[in-house]
Amino acid sequence: MMGWWMLGGAAAVLVVLGLAVFGVVQLLRRGHAPSAGSGPMSADEVLRRRYAAGELDEDEYERRRSTLER
Repeated sequence: MMGWWMLGGAAAVLVVLGLAVFGVVQLLRRGHAPSAGSGPMSADEVLRRRYAAGELDEDEYERRRSTLER
């Protein structure tokens, strides 16, 4: 009789661990889902986006762009 309880407890532990692993995998997939552009942005694209968002003025944008072109 004790064997069935131990077997049931071991099965329950395996189910809980399996659900935990499944949950972690799902969270990691959501955190690293590809964006519409798929793939990392180039330095030039990041620079253009920052300029468009107003984070850089024209002089700073041109200075950084010329640095990237070297």
